[in-house]
Amino acid sequence: MGYEAGQYDVIVVGAGHAGVEAALAAARMGCETLLVTINLDMVAFMPCNPSIGGPAKGHVVREIDALGGEMGRNIDKTFIQMRMLNTGKGPAVHALRAQADKFSYQHQMKKTIEETEHLTLRQAMIEELVVEDGVCKGVVTQTGAIYSAKAVVVTTGTYLRGKIIMGELMYSSGPNNQQPSLKLAENLKELGLKLVRFKTGTPPRVHKDTIDFSKTEIQPGDEQPKFFSYETKSSDNEQLPCWLTYTSEQTHQIINDNLHRAPMFSGVIEGTGPRYCPSIEDKIVRFADKPKHQIFLEPEGKHTSEYYVQGLSTSMPEDVQLQILRSIPGLEKVEMMRNGYAIEYDAVVPTQLWPSLETKVITGLFTAGQINGTSGYEEAAGQGIMAGINAARKVQGKEPVIISRSQGYIGVMIDDLVTKGTNDPYRLLTSRAEYRLLLRHDNADLRLTPLGHEIGLISEERYQSFLAKKQLVADEIERLRTVKIRPEEAAEMLTAAGSAPIANTTDALTLLRRPEVSYAMLEQIAPSPLELTEEMKEQAEIQIKYAGYIEKQLLQVERLNKMEKKKIPDNIVYEEINGLASEAKQKLSVVRPLTLGQASRVGGVTPADISILLVYLEHYNRVTAARA
Repeated sequence: MGYEAGQYDVIVVGAGHAGVEAALAAARMGCETLLVTINLDMVAFMPCNPSIGGPAKGHVVREIDALGGEMGRNIDKTFIQMRMLNTGKGPAVHALRAQADKFSYQHQMKKTIEETEHLTLRQAMIEELVVEDGVCKGVVTQTGAIYSAKAVVVTTGTYLRGKIIMGELMYSSGPNNQQPSLKLAENLKELGLKLVRFKTGTPPRVHKDTIDFSKTEIQPGDEQPKFFSYETKSSDNEQLPCWLTYTSEQTHQIINDNLHRAPMFSGVIEGTGPRYCPSIEDKIVRFADKPKHQIFLEPEGKHTSEYYVQGLSTSMPEDVQLQILRSIPGLEKVEMMRNGYAIEYDAVVPTQLWPSLETKVITGLFTAGQINGTSGYEEAAGQGIMAGINAARKVQGKEPVIISRSQGYIGVMIDDLVTKGTNDPYRLLTSRAEYRLLLRHDNADLRLTPLGHEIGLISEERYQSFLAKKQLVADEIERLRTVKIRPEEAAEMLTAAGSAPIANTTDALTLLRRPEVSYAMLEQIAPSPLELTEEMKEQAEIQIKYAGYIEKQLLQVERLNKMEKKKIPDNIVYEEINGLASEAKQKLSVVRPLTLGQASRVGGVTPADISILLVYLEHYNRVTAARA
């Protein structure tokens, strides 16, 4: 028999990267929040690679920070290497990536949770949801404890009916040999949610002292590291290098000789794997013409000898894994400490969610993270903070917060998931964003801090500091517009930059628009009297250099916003709209878009269908207004 164990505003099931952001957001917004996890020692654990950030993912971490989330602050405290990637390319694809001390990362996050007001952390296995008349009212644990809530966020990661696969060996398990969640998956199905089977994998871990680093290339961190959180001003973290090596001809031969033992190809694995992070056996088969693949050796932390073999994700049998490792330059005598494995798990079909991440089937039930079909800690955390915010706002009787595609990568990801769905574990890429010049790594605070402040997750002090920074950048741009530079003053600098001389006195802003002229060069001849940080100088330079392109994208956004403002009433019956293609009727009935903009992005819906829908809505609104 169950017993009443407590009442909360919000309950979060699972304390991975999605769960911790959801719980912290809800608690910081004043909701009494319960965070429940199968094992307290696995809070914010990194079962795959010990890193945060990278292209598009790094942008998301900065967006989480601008909204008042924790991931950026936490990695800034616990990184062992920080590097800005893609610095040879434009600012839209600059991406920060950090190696984490994975043990320190999780301990620090657990400490933050334990010290947060309104937040209770509990170890328990949730086996079912309490649902009455289509409304989620709470959860039931394995021990029969019933916790009541006004909203529930499920963030179960890869634990739902998790199954580990390694060669011929298969067993029921969560990641890293944790208990899987079996009954909750069945319960979600009974409640009417459609589930799919996905797969992800992880590479072996090897002992540092058995690696011959002389055969690898060193990959050091940046001498002057930048940070993920806008609140981090400096760090004295010691940086550790990563190392680069490659697969060999022998590696490829071993894999090809053992494909009959690879679960990927023998039909043992049912789940669909991640397209953008394939296993090594998949890479060798799909890219048979490539003579070698990059392998990065990454330390798992300061106080461990385990190294993560990035690029070697595999579900091959243990004996084959060791042969593969020892065929790689630098790893000829390596000792494997943990095997690589594949894990299959259940995920919710994400088109069953509203853009708020609340399920359409059950009111008050939200899902976030890998359960929604994504891969990656950052994607999970981005969904987690939004689900936590919207669960809290549901409890407070407020409208949900929905980030648009032009506001953030978080908006791109959630819109992609709920509008288009996904056939394999979804990974954020910069190419998924149509407005990526607006969604830069450097301007996440300008895009989202006002929203974070309005929601109540950004303090007044931080908000005032943000406004002061914004004003200083604007003042500096205005100053550069008014500062006049004579030809003789600029001659030396322009010659050194390989830029054409100026014949007449020119303002500094016009000079800075030249691709070969940098802010740092201008500073030598027209220093600013304003107290600007390096970040502010960078911001001013980007806004000036890319002004034309940014304006074009803003015009596109304006056009899109007109579509986004055209709301579609929930009671529209698509089957009754004459002229709509049958595929459009079916897809729109499933997704039930909230706006005409969202409807235009549903797979299988054509521009002709949108025109018909627009005419129908205008008629519908006229009739509704006349009745009123």
